[in-house]
Amino acid sequence: METKTTETEPLRGRICLVAGATRGAGRAIAVQLGAAGATVYVTGRTTRERASEVGRTTETIEETAELVTAAGGEGIAVPTDHLDPAQVRALVERIDRERGRLDVLVNDIWGGEHLIGGVFGSRTWEIDLTDGLRMLELGVRSHVITSHLAVPLLIRHPGGLVVEVTDGTADYNGTRFRENLFYDLAKTAPVRMAFGLGEELADHGATAVCVTPGWLRSEQMLAGFGVTEENWRDAVEKVPGFAVSESPVYVGRALAALAADPDRARWNGRSTSSGALAKEYGFTDADGSRPDAWAFITAGETGEPDANDYR
Repeated sequence: METKTTETEPLRGRICLVAGATRGAGRAIAVQLGAAGATVYVTGRTTRERASEVGRTTETIEETAELVTAAGGEGIAVPTDHLDPAQVRALVERIDRERGRLDVLVNDIWGGEHLIGGVFGSRTWEIDLTDGLRMLELGVRSHVITSHLAVPLLIRHPGGLVVEVTDGTADYNGTRFRENLFYDLAKTAPVRMAFGLGEELADHGATAVCVTPGWLRSEQMLAGFGVTEENWRDAVEKVPGFAVSESPVYVGRALAALAADPDRARWNGRSTSSGALAKEYGFTDADGSRPDAWAFITAGETGEPDANDYR
């Protein structure tokens, strides 16, 4: 039987909140924090009784909590709509009442994939305004509400960490248009939010970082390509760039490594990626590879890089 130590469970005793943990990156982040020994409150809108507007019933927050516990931590599912301040306030009050502290806050709230299928390549005025504004609500407003209500608990003890999860680094999003104005704003705002929160949190001994996965093989992405995690390479023939994709485990390990780093304040206010953090901390994806999708994507703008060089 393996003996648990601070090396195998560096986050034992830490209290984490992963907002938006139903599936994809959020689920994997919660599970990997649990594997490191943390207690993880997982939130989302899809439960075993009710589905969110995303319309997927195959993943629930209860299942995520069970996976966290199975990984070695303690998973606690709390159904929460992060656009409702009353629900978020109740969530934070519950964590305070039950644990008295919050060490890690991960804002991975999104759930807007169903809104973007037809908007890429369309002009701002050609997109349904309701859909566009909904992207901003899901990707920006929900993050602001959650940080506003949860950070006071997080800064009660020094050493807290806030992670904004988005799509794209500051360098990439800051110099390229993400094909659609609403999506661009929704995915660029978290970068700026981490920068701003970093400025505000520094005096409290806390850290804010923005992290992006690369080309993520989420449940929805795999379903869209008609493959599974076991045979995902079958999609590479149709979409060669998919060869540098990564499983959600990769970004989960990135967050766990960041949370366990006693010197994580050096990342304060910065934007980084799962691939860059893998180089820094030495972890790999579930298959032992170390993909760097953003480096591959950038290199592809001026040449024809070999995907094998970016794994």
